[in-house]
Amino acid sequence: MYKVYINDTPLILSPDLPDRNQSEQDGHMVARYSGKPKTLFNYIDLLEKSRNWQSVTLYDPDFDRLKSDFLGHFKKIEAAGGLIFNPAHEMLFIYRLGFWDLPKGKLEKGETPEEAALREVEEETGLNRLSLKSKAGETYHTYRVDSKKRVLKTTHWYYIDSADTALKVQHEEDIEKGEWASPKEFLEGPEGALLYRSLRDFLLETCHELIS
Repeated sequence: MYKVYINDTPLILSPDLPDRNQSEQDGHMVARYSGKPKTLFNYIDLLEKSRNWQSVTLYDPDFDRLKSDFLGHFKKIEAAGGLIFNPAHEMLFIYRLGFWDLPKGKLEKGETPEEAALREVEEETGLNRLSLKSKAGETYHTYRVDSKKRVLKTTHWYYIDSADTALKVQHEEDIEKGEWASPKEFLEGPEGALLYRSLRDFLLETCHELIS
């Protein structure tokens, strides 16, 4: 399975017909891939233009073909970021452009995802006593450049411990503030509603033990 967020709505690519418990009446669309790459634009455009759907799932027993045809419609870039925890086991969230987010940024030339994650966290938060622990997973989302070129961004996420708690956020990157919080309380509170769905789903699915 491959899940990518388009306009913060998941488009799921699968080799199998998914569980029928979710229906179009609940906002979940399921369709079999026709094998024609151009038809994928129908679903991409649908999600780019509205948020009326909870999810769209495309399935094809030839999953490699489906995924390859889908990825062929996008320019690919990579980014990296951190799930940062302080000694009190609180997680760092940053507020940027009206949404809560996690520190992250694009890889620079010749940089590994691990190096980029540490650099971006330090630049965006002012924290410098950092220790990268392990990889948490990846998220995928798309956006447009100049209303024409479609970009698919893969973000590599890492668990990072911080011995510091004092923040100096990077205002030139539109970061207004940072907040240390219990992940569970943050997601269940009013702030959770202002977290990008892609990140919310990622935290709930991939980091369940930390959130529960």
